[in-house]
Amino acid sequence: MTGSGAPSPGTSGDELLVSRPDIARLAGVRRPAVSNWERRYPEYPAPVGGDPELFRAGEVLAWLSTRTIPANALRSGEPAGTTYGDRFRAGLPGGTAGGLLRAVERLAGPEADRLRGPMPLDQYLGWLLLFVQARIEHPDGLAELVDLYDMSEQEHDFPATVFPRRLLTELSATLDRTPVGSEQEARAAFDHVLALWRAAAAHEGGAFLTPPSVSRVMAGALAAVRPGAVRVHDPYARTGELLVAYLDAVAARGGEPPQVGGQVSGTAERRAAAWNLRVHHGRTVRFDEGPVAPALGHEGPLGHFDTLLTNPPFGPLPPDVTAPTYWKYGAARRTEFDWLQYVVPCLAPEGRAAVLMPAGAAFNTGAAETVRAGLVDAGAVECVIALPAGLFTLTAVKTQIWFLRPPGSGGPPEPEVLFVAGEHLGHQVTRTQRALSDDDITRLIGEYASWSPAWKDGRSFTGTPGLSRAVSVQEIAAHGYRLDPRLYVRLPDRAPTGVAETRARLAVMTAEIENLHTQAEAADAEAARWLRRYGL
Repeated sequence: MTGSGAPSPGTSGDELLVSRPDIARLAGVRRPAVSNWERRYPEYPAPVGGDPELFRAGEVLAWLSTRTIPANALRSGEPAGTTYGDRFRAGLPGGTAGGLLRAVERLAGPEADRLRGPMPLDQYLGWLLLFVQARIEHPDGLAELVDLYDMSEQEHDFPATVFPRRLLTELSATLDRTPVGSEQEARAAFDHVLALWRAAAAHEGGAFLTPPSVSRVMAGALAAVRPGAVRVHDPYARTGELLVAYLDAVAARGGEPPQVGGQVSGTAERRAAAWNLRVHHGRTVRFDEGPVAPALGHEGPLGHFDTLLTNPPFGPLPPDVTAPTYWKYGAARRTEFDWLQYVVPCLAPEGRAAVLMPAGAAFNTGAAETVRAGLVDAGAVECVIALPAGLFTLTAVKTQIWFLRPPGSGGPPEPEVLFVAGEHLGHQVTRTQRALSDDDITRLIGEYASWSPAWKDGRSFTGTPGLSRAVSVQEIAAHGYRLDPRLYVRLPDRAPTGVAETRARLAVMTAEIENLHTQAEAADAEAARWLRRYGL
């Protein structure tokens, strides 16, 4: 869809490309208004990489859904609170101007301050999430839900801040008269509120929502490499987003694991994760509650799982934590290394795990190097995928995905590690945030899925120049057991053939320079720590 042409039949809003004139026409504004939005708002979607004239329709729709149309600009039949996103969506292929998603965008955006009053935003969004979930699962049960809370309030004389009847009544009335629409729209409405709720409550890393594109890489890779898994587990499930992504990936392959479970950090997360699995897959999943790090509460692994995937919190452990028995590879007193060592003995003999890690874990020295050396020498590290910066909305931390296997799980006698350097992939969603495209996700999964059977059969894996390479343990040891993919994956020795490739090469080089700066800063900090220890 470019210029003033009509959209192609069957094209989804996520894949569709639109120009500035398209945006103006679909949103019902003049062309200069689009340029004004782009100039004034840093969060406005960025053009598709390599073409400054085209934008992804899905990203534009998400941004326009936050912009309420002024009362004097509403068209006939458009109620107060209508957003430019409502208009834009109606003009997309198969789009509709109404439904649950539209109502939720309004309740979570333009009308949120009026409805919640002095109530904290995260508390209000928590109530909205409950009612959206109830509307999807029990279309006729919202009035009963309000009555149930009303009975509890009368019985226990709770204050209005605990059971805000006026708010619950208005949410119920609005959603009751709103058709749910398709399953896809219902899930999108739930996901919209879920993301806003976690953002409002995310005071620390443990509350951040895993970006959808990252979840898809982790889940898709495990589904490809370890098909037929029976027991699937996320020991730090946040709101269940990784398990949802895993079930999506398995369903795309025609399967469904019979046992799915996880553990979360609190009661609110337990409810949200359970709702998430029910809304997306109709699965009733039990989530237990546990600490932010296994060393703070677990005596040992919970069980043996065929597939385990998790996005644990990053940070230091309290200095007085006693080293647990599963710390077999070293005492690096950080939560991410605690989780790594906890995950390995949780795996069944042919199990596989994906753990999201901070990039610094790949090259920090001291105890971190000791743990890495132990894991690599034992053959527990199978693959490391470096991700581009800027994927998370609320933190700038660079991340990697570490794929693990239980030591002695087969394969050639000499283990190797696959490194995938994906820092240069992705596209700008806004001026400050990136996301992986479907093609990026397919490429990252494909490298791991291609290498795994080759390694098991003892065949060499050449990798993809500039993207992946399989490396022997001896070479890794020679580099101080650093697991930074950019250390091992080099760009092909040829000149770029076009503007797009030149930009991609420059992006890779920029990421490598930034990574080197980060490593240098870490080395300086380590040197300063030792100097302070000796009073220098």
